[in-house]
This record gives sequence, C-alpha cells and structure tokens, in this order.
Amino acid sequence: MKWQGRRQSTNVEDRRGMGGKTLVGGGIGGIVLVLVVMLLGGNPSDVLNSLSTTSTDNSSVPYEESDQEKELASFVSVVLADTEDVWKKEFEEEGKEYKNPKLVLYNGTVQSACGTAGSSVGPFYCPGDQKLYIDLSFYQELKNEFHAPGDFAMAYVIAHEVGHHVQNLLGTMDQGSRQNLSKTQANAQSVRVELQADYYAGVWAHEAQGMDLLEKGDVEEAIRAASAVGDDTLQKKAQGYVVPESFTHGTSEQRMRWFNKGLKNGTIEGGDTLHAKNL
Repeated sequence: MKWQGRRQSTNVEDRRGMGGKTLVGGGIGGIVLVLVVMLLGGNPSDVLNSLSTTSTDNSSVPYEESDQEKELASFVSVVLADTEDVWKKEFEEEGKEYKNPKLVLYNGTVQSACGTAGSSVGPFYCPGDQKLYIDLSFYQELKNEFHAPGDFAMAYVIAHEVGHHVQNLLGTMDQGSRQNLSKTQANAQSVRVELQADYYAGVWAHEAQGMDLLEKGDVEEAIRAASAVGDDTLQKKAQGYVVPESFTHGTSEQRMRWFNKGLKNGTIEGGDTLHAKNL
C-alpha cells in the first residue's frame, strides 16, 4: 500500500508504556479468550466478565519504541486517516455526519469503556467510548500465527474495526443486539454483525483502490487475512473439527465473500447482512 508521506490522523491516542493490570484467566475461560482473540472484532467485556481472573500491578515504565514500531504506528495512523476520508464522504452522500473514532495504541493491557483487556484479545472496537484499541504486536501475530503477512492485511484489520464504528453510528449495531436470544441465536446474530464489518472494510478498500493507493498483491493480502480468521479455519486449527452453531464471525468463505462484495460495490448499500437471506 502506498502510504509513506501521506496524511496521518490526529485521532490517535498513544498509551504504550502506561502499564496497568495484567489479567490472568483460568480454566475454560482462558480457552474462550484465545478463540475470541483469533476471531477479531469481539467485545472484550463479553469475555472478560466471564473469566475468573487475578490481577497483578505493573508500574508504568518509559516506553522505548523500536524503528519498526514507529513505522507501523505511522502506517496505522495513515490507514485511519484514509478511513476518515472515505466514511466522511459516504455519510455525506447519505445525508449524515460521520464522527471520527479514536484509535488507541497500547501494549500489555488497556482500560476501555468495555472493561480491561489484554493484548491477547486482539484489536477491538468499544462502542461505549467509540474507540478502536490495538497492540501493534498483532502485526507479527498476523504474519506468524495466522500466516497473513503484509501491510494491507493489517489495514484490513483496522478497516474492519472502523466498520464496527460505522455500524455504531448508523444504529445497525443496536439492530444486531443479542439480548434475550439463546446462545445459538446470539452467535448467529454476531456472525451477521461481523460480516457487515468485513463488507465495510471492503468499501474502504474500494475507495483506496480508486485513489490508486493499492499495490500489487494488496487485495490478496486482505483476502488472505479474512480467510485466516474464519471460524471454521480457526476451529479446525484449534480442535480439529468445527461446531457451526458456535460460530460468531463467519466462515472463511463468508468473510472473504463479504469483503469482496464491499470491494466491488463501494457503497453502504449492499451490505445489509442483518437481513440477508443468504450469508
């Protein structure tokens, strides 16, 4: 992706090196937490509240940023700026006003309106404070654990989380509420919400492509990342079999398909996964 020398967002909040509490989950809760990490985009409070945890205090220490981290932080800021431009335009065309989210960089643990989360939770969006949270070490996880390397794979992750912010502003996140639903029904509703965020990530990629910001292989990197975090792929890797009724983010095929659909359409319309008959 062509990003060097381009506008960086001013809506980045750097909390790295601030310390905090380290959460340690026990029993089956720890397993659930790991699964949520791999699936991306979950609300950490849903998991953290169910864990039996202990905490230890880590005093704040000066954070020494490596050259790689400095470059990655700049890249993330540019991607966020691009999403701001894209969604401002899309909202204006809908007669609405887009409110930029904040992106919080942290390492270790972080406190959000959704609760305290560790870096193992992965990137997430908290509707309570309208902020995205990301530990830049996730870039290496994408490469080493998910076999989805490349800067545009990371850009897809950010665009997906911004997609949740778009849902929050449009009220579709409320439509996807899982209150008063059975566990299976709640999981199915969660899949629809997550696939819409993938679609919105595709909308952003469509605009980036139209501005000639993409380089050869970028789209493939994003698609590879979407495939890598499909429920079926992750469950097969973790336990050797899949349990469809436990899916919360969609299969690899679904995630790739909805991202591609957003990439092709480039508009908010066409991404109504909440009412789609066929996902």
